Amino acid sequence: MSLRKAYQSNPSGRQPTIKVNSSVTYRSNNHRKKLNKGRAILVGLALATVSLMSAGVGAFLAVALSNASPLQQAELSTEEQKVFNKEDTVTAKNLNLPELSRPVNILVLGIKVISSDLERRGIEYKKQDVGYHHLVNSFEGLSDSMLLLRFDPKREKLSVLSIPRDTRVYLEGYGVEKINRANEYGGPALTAAATSELLGGINIDRYVRVNVQGVEKLIDALGGVTVNVPKDMKYNDFSQHLYVDLKKGVQHLDGDKAMQFLRFRYDNLGDIGRVQRQQMLMRSAVEQTLKPATVVRIPKILSVIQSHLDTNLTVRELMALSNFASKIDRSQVKMTMLPGDFNSGDEPISYWLPNYDAINKLMSKHFNRPQSLEQYAIASSQSPTLEGQSSVQSPRLRISVQDSTGDQQVLQSALDALREAGYRRVVASKNWQDPLSTTRIIAQSGDDDAAEEVRSVLGVGEVLVESTGVLNSDITVQIGRDWEQQIQQLIESESLSNEFESELEGNFYN
Repeated sequence: MSLRKAYQSNPSGRQPTIKVNSSVTYRSNNHRKKLNKGRAILVGLALATVSLMSAGVGAFLAVALSNASPLQQAELSTEEQKVFNKEDTVTAKNLNLPELSRPVNILVLGIKVISSDLERRGIEYKKQDVGYHHLVNSFEGLSDSMLLLRFDPKREKLSVLSIPRDTRVYLEGYGVEKINRANEYGGPALTAAATSELLGGINIDRYVRVNVQGVEKLIDALGGVTVNVPKDMKYNDFSQHLYVDLKKGVQHLDGDKAMQFLRFRYDNLGDIGRVQRQQMLMRSAVEQTLKPATVVRIPKILSVIQSHLDTNLTVRELMALSNFASKIDRSQVKMTMLPGDFNSGDEPISYWLPNYDAINKLMSKHFNRPQSLEQYAIASSQSPTLEGQSSVQSPRLRISVQDSTGDQQVLQSALDALREAGYRRVVASKNWQDPLSTTRIIAQSGDDDAAEEVRSVLGVGEVLVESTGVLNSDITVQIGRDWEQQIQQLIESESLSNEFESELEGNFYN
């Protein structure tokens, strides 16, 4: 029975079809061997810097690097391994670094584990006598964040889907749960199976689990990241020694401050607000660090975070992914969020309720999952254009407009332009706090075609596919200086035209 529908007919079902362990088993007797193997791999990776200058060495490395997964720490059973697609993903062309040979879907889990989590479950760990619930270098906890990444070399596109951790799913053997429980109950295999069902059966090729400490070290290894903190953030959790103290505005965050930015919870949107901040940080990281120079730093980065990382990616695949990401154009990084809505505030447990129709459309567009014939027929029969009423293709788009210029007339001119073009659901939203030089047209629901249409109406701006706009919009327009300048030029042009007409009229009568 589909996990998407199982909770409707059997909400208390307890029949597992995937064999999972309640905890990840480690082979302590192989610890020394793994360390030695890890050192050997890192030495080999260090040679990768030479490959950027020597095609021959690059070809040698592509062959020499093992297909094993030296960074995998979890021991998956045979049944659990079957969840992941084992098809080859890497090739070496023209004597260069490894390259992706096909699209790859990777499930990324950010794990936060504190000492009380393991004590509650009776799992042994290295205790620290610090007097509070400290972070533990473990992967046996809840998924604090979940992402599905699709690296698509055919379309030269990187798609990122953020899955809110409170998303309601049916977990085989456990019933209705939040999806972040899947990792605690059954590790990466159960999480991948639940994610695949949630998204309509899409294949999951690989997984990456990194804990909070690893994310902090990763950002430090990348040299930090510059982001726009949308508001003052201050919060203290003395039980975990979590102290958040960030000021509003654009600033460069090191690993510790970046984690404060990500872990802050107390805003109006709760978990969804955290998803939006994750995407803001990812967008900045993509623009600042995914450059060719970053590829040569992979050995150093892996050496810093390897003890906090668990993945079934091979080193060759990591090199190929980094190589691909370093060449991707900014406009081809598409960041979306799982469509859905909050459940009723009257319910005892808060959930993010998936919108399966919207999920199907999103997965078809950005993750290349084919629509069924029935869905295709329905989509084809629904023409959004209302003849005689609008010149645009999607007049009922929900468009929210935010001003960053501080000029009410500039905002009103954008609202008027969109309404005159035929859009009937255009509203002004809270101003964007960071002055923008270029107008942003954000495809909040992932519809970049509709966003391109809005851009063509305005005549300025850049299209971004991400979920950092107004939550209940299809398109969020954040007005920048380019729109203000365009309006001023039009006003000046009309003024000159009127003066010219007046002068002609005066000469005619004289």
